[in-house]
Amino acid sequence: MTIAEIQPQSSGRQTGAKILDPGMDLTLRPMRYPVFYDMYRDAIKNTWTVEEVDFSTDLVDLSSRLLPAERHLIHRLVAFFATGDSIVSNNLVLNLYKHINAPEARMYLSRQLYEEALHVQFYLTLLDTYIPDMKERELAFAAIHNVPAIKAKADFCFKWIDSVQSLERIETKKDRRDFLLNLICFACCIEGLFFFAAFAYVYFLRSKGLLNGLASGTNWVFRDESMHMQFALEVVQTVRSEDPDLFDDELDADVNRMLEEAVDCEMEFANDILGQGVPGMSTGDMRGYLEFVADQRLANLGMPKRFGTKNPFGFMELQDVQELSNFFERRVSAYQVGVTGEVAFDETF
Repeated sequence: MTIAEIQPQSSGRQTGAKILDPGMDLTLRPMRYPVFYDMYRDAIKNTWTVEEVDFSTDLVDLSSRLLPAERHLIHRLVAFFATGDSIVSNNLVLNLYKHINAPEARMYLSRQLYEEALHVQFYLTLLDTYIPDMKERELAFAAIHNVPAIKAKADFCFKWIDSVQSLERIETKKDRRDFLLNLICFACCIEGLFFFAAFAYVYFLRSKGLLNGLASGTNWVFRDESMHMQFALEVVQTVRSEDPDLFDDELDADVNRMLEEAVDCEMEFANDILGQGVPGMSTGDMRGYLEFVADQRLANLGMPKRFGTKNPFGFMELQDVQELSNFFERRVSAYQVGVTGEVAFDETF
């Protein structure tokens, strides 16, 4: 990118500049997309630290209360966590930040990157706590190479990272469409389905009175991931309003195929993670849950539902999964750090 390409587009802000225009707008006022600045501020209010998570009762559960099948579930789950958020971070830095051309949106992405790093720290602490054996821990960190079901999920992610990896500037309709599919994939399939499936396993164990430390930390990760989805979906909606011709039958078909592939990929993981027979959770119910969540993602995108499956996991209703379309309208209230100060969105200079 040349110096000329990153000059502030001050006049363009008032003459129809779009969020996927090439270049790098540096001018915050007048603010074109104040909703992204609001999201940035809301994310600040949801600040938490890994040190606040108490794993002491989890250690008791791991040593004396978990069944062998449940222990296998946890080892596989933390192995996925070990690299999952790092993959998301790479896509954020390499692809999203480079092409979402609004400084207020990039402020949010900067905050998201911090949160992804926080999640990586949380899962690192989780592995070090849950898997004291060094050899087992090394295998967990290398799971994308030695666990086929986790490798399949990683390959799915890398395929969509690679799809826009060589894209330096968004110049054509095809460029915008490729970028849009990457954004939708990471919001709806990876953060919005792979991670929501992982949360389901955590909250299932919590419903049995197990691993409350893991569940309490997951509550905060859940809020972060929900806000990440909200941001990405807002970008998609902005692109829809600015480039409506991108949203055609071909895009709908591609998104449906993408979600079907994600469900199948996650089911491969479910067959592994539940393969030893976990009482109270079946692979059939997990498929139903994944199809239910996939339908919610299609609805979030303004597309018709594909599966028509009901949520089989009553314990997940406590996490508002059944009402995701309304989840984003509720403010985080259970854990907030106060932030003061106001910004005028219409100020010019």
